[in-house]
Amino acid sequence: MERVLAAGAVILDDRGRILLVRRGTEPEKGRWSVPGGSVEPGESAAEAAKRETFEETGLRVEIGRRLWTVDVPAGDGRVYAVHDFAGTVSGGVLVPGDDADDARWFAPDELDRVTLTRDLHDLLADAGIVPPTSATE
Repeated sequence: MERVLAAGAVILDDRGRILLVRRGTEPEKGRWSVPGGSVEPGESAAEAAKRETFEETGLRVEIGRRLWTVDVPAGDGRVYAVHDFAGTVSGGVLVPGDDADDARWFAPDELDRVTLTRDLHDLLADAGIVPPTSATE
């Protein structure tokens, strides 16, 4: 089984909304997730989270502490080892790009109205970012 190092950013605005992108590629195409993708050679996971966020959303971010690491099976013999970090917007304009079909801000109580990637809500709740009940009922 091939392990692919990947990284993403969990970004909140000053109103407590979370930035999500609708995945345009597998794994979990069509589901909403935090911006992120594969780490390139010579790049740290934090650098990849910053780059991928810009490529998928048009927003420049400052990367903070690592929030979690999770394995995401791709279904083709690969497993993505995803390191997600806290991020803060420092500039740019929100425009979906790269392999994101859409990008937008969601209030925590709106997360139950969209299809999130597997385990994302639980990870956000465990990190104290969203209430544990908004998408689990």
